Amino acid sequence: WHQRDGRLRAPRDHPGVAMTAPIRVLIVDDDALVRSGLTMMLSGAPQIEVVGEASDGHGVLPAVDLHHPDVVLMDIRMPRLDGIAATRLLSAQPHPPAVLVLTTFDADELVLRALQAGAAGFLLKDSPPADIVRAIDSVNVGDSTLSPRITRRLINLVAGDPDAATRREQARQRLAALTPREREVAAAVADGSSNAEIATRLYMSLATVKAHVSRLLVKLDAANRVQIALLVQDAAAGRPR
Repeated sequence: WHQRDGRLRAPRDHPGVAMTAPIRVLIVDDDALVRSGLTMMLSGAPQIEVVGEASDGHGVLPAVDLHHPDVVLMDIRMPRLDGIAATRLLSAQPHPPAVLVLTTFDADELVLRALQAGAAGFLLKDSPPADIVRAIDSVNVGDSTLSPRITRRLINLVAGDPDAATRREQARQRLAALTPREREVAAAVADGSSNAEIATRLYMSLATVKAHVSRLLVKLDAANRVQIALLVQDAAAGRPR
């Protein structure tokens, strides 16, 4: 547990722990209509509180310092400082909020860049309200919002870029430092499995799974479960399916 804005909150690597305060959300989008629409929609979710807005990536760090959000809804395409750069800036901060990027296309190279920069997942701008609320709940407790199918589609978009071979080799080197059990847990995370599903699949207690995931985040220098999944997918690139 940790203190934020004077309120006690559960850490994101402990899914399922009840929160003592609403999830604080910051909305970042250059379109005022999008911001107002999201604010109005989220006002109907009792577990969520929209605490602020920013109209550009340059305003993200000051808004986070002012409002102390748990989750940032981040537009990718913004004119001055885009959501990828803003997400990278946030990820470099101590105890950053979880970032959900907002996009128009689900298999977009920019989405992958944002995930590599530290975003915990993405939302289509026309997602149903229930899906948006569910995604905010999910990333707030440390889960990802990506299916393995979407992850693979995104990675395939840049599989032929000049950095693909370097990324693949670096991912394999980082995974090689894991124990066999940790590699099994990493593979299960990459499959999109929840902690409870991993516990059942690998015959482990839930507490043991959580401990393994926490160690994976440290050993792989990953910001969240999505980055673990991206590493596993990068390492598997080029291998026979």
